[in-house]
Amino acid sequence: MTDAGRRPGARQPGARQPEELETASLPLLLEAVLSVGSELELRATLQHLVDSATELCSARYGALGVIDPERGRLTELFTSGMTEAQRAAIPRLPDGPRDLLGPLSPLADDPRPPLPDGTGRIGVPIRVHTEVFGNLWLTEKRGGPFTDQDLALLRVLASQAGMAIGNARLYETARRRERWIEGAAAVTTALLAGRPAADALMCVAERARLLADAAAGVVLQPTPAGGMEIVAASTHADPGDLVGTAIAPGSPVLEQLLGGEPVFIEDSATDPRMTTHVRERFGPSMMLPLQSGGQLIGTLALPRARGGPPYDAVDRLLASQFASQAALALVLADAQHDREQLAVYEDRDRIARDLHDLVVQRLFATEMMLESTRRRSSNASVADPVGEELARAVDELDSTIQEVRTAIFALQQPPSDAPTTFRGRVLRETGGAAVLFGFQPSVHFAGPVDALLPEPVAGDLLSALRGALAAAHRRAEVTAIEVEVEALPSRVRLTVADDGRTPSGARGTTVTWESAL
Repeated sequence: MTDAGRRPGARQPGARQPEELETASLPLLLEAVLSVGSELELRATLQHLVDSATELCSARYGALGVIDPERGRLTELFTSGMTEAQRAAIPRLPDGPRDLLGPLSPLADDPRPPLPDGTGRIGVPIRVHTEVFGNLWLTEKRGGPFTDQDLALLRVLASQAGMAIGNARLYETARRRERWIEGAAAVTTALLAGRPAADALMCVAERARLLADAAAGVVLQPTPAGGMEIVAASTHADPGDLVGTAIAPGSPVLEQLLGGEPVFIEDSATDPRMTTHVRERFGPSMMLPLQSGGQLIGTLALPRARGGPPYDAVDRLLASQFASQAALALVLADAQHDREQLAVYEDRDRIARDLHDLVVQRLFATEMMLESTRRRSSNASVADPVGEELARAVDELDSTIQEVRTAIFALQQPPSDAPTTFRGRVLRETGGAAVLFGFQPSVHFAGPVDALLPEPVAGDLLSALRGALAAAHRRAEVTAIEVEVEALPSRVRLTVADDGRTPSGARGTTVTWESAL
């Protein structure tokens, strides 16, 4: 009977049937399948796979090469039967072409195969759904060459391994997503706790670096010149040389970031789009725009070390989601800070109004009554000690009114912003001196100082005030300082008096500075 006349599946004389071979090897195959499917962690699953395949087919050496579907090359290599010395001798992952249909593997075309030459080798592709995940291959079978049965067993194991690898990848992706979500929640909580702006950016950079397993995490913000500058950096070592590094305007990377698009880089040191001096130390990198509601806050960059593993699609997706969440948290934190500042301003305005409407008015009315009483008393007697006491009380009330008015003005100034008026700048100088002296110097203003003083005169007066306060600090036993600024239509006078002891033993010093307007 010719081949064409034979019935499909008919037994041929003396031939060993696949069914018989599979039955004999079924216990080993089942054990191998169970071993491969017993792990949820991806790397452990892959190592179990190559170990089980090597044992199932009685091979001396086995290898599993994981293929990067985006780049078409090996990203990881798992081996079985190799010593540590042999494994360490592999200089790099081979770049040979992958053969998905037969026993040839990506390593077969490499001039330096990492496994010893043997009596033959077999290999099969491992597919997860329709995607080729990698190649599994064996070499040096004990007791003879590899048979069709070995190849059949290997294919069955690879088929089952594809499902186990798919489950492990889903589990790993879920765990990674969970870590990124927890990190984003931690950043949001920290930012909404009221941290300063610099600490908030540092929190984002550090948390993202840890989650991405990056060598550095940096946050860049736009500069007035149109570039971007690193304002916060987190690294394993001192990040001082990173802060202040700027991307020049017109850079292709910058244009993409300013347009709200992420930038993914294979090697920062060799990519022509990277122009900063720190790029030499980094390899794969992600640069993600921090934007919310169309507003670009900055950029989150996560570079890995030279030679580090590239970011895969899951890394890029999770990091992009983290950047969006962090940008929203930064906007909310900034809005919360503004609300808190507004509440402080409103409270200070209320206190200032109460002081002006209640305290100052009552003090002024009391001063007027005392002044009237003093005048009546002085008219009734030539020498009246009560009149003198009343005069001193009036002077004290007038001084108190000036102090309260100064406090009202200070309350009306933003608590954290640099003052823009001359009164505010004088109060800032005396407030700084209070830290050194241990008490607050008394400050009096007479006349419209903010309206009359031009900027050059105001600068000279502030310099004179600093010098007088510094001189008072050098004197001993200073317990009180009075600062008075008097502005007249034609001149301004600064008087600084203290009760400190001079080197000659005298107590009390007064310094006067005067300038024409």
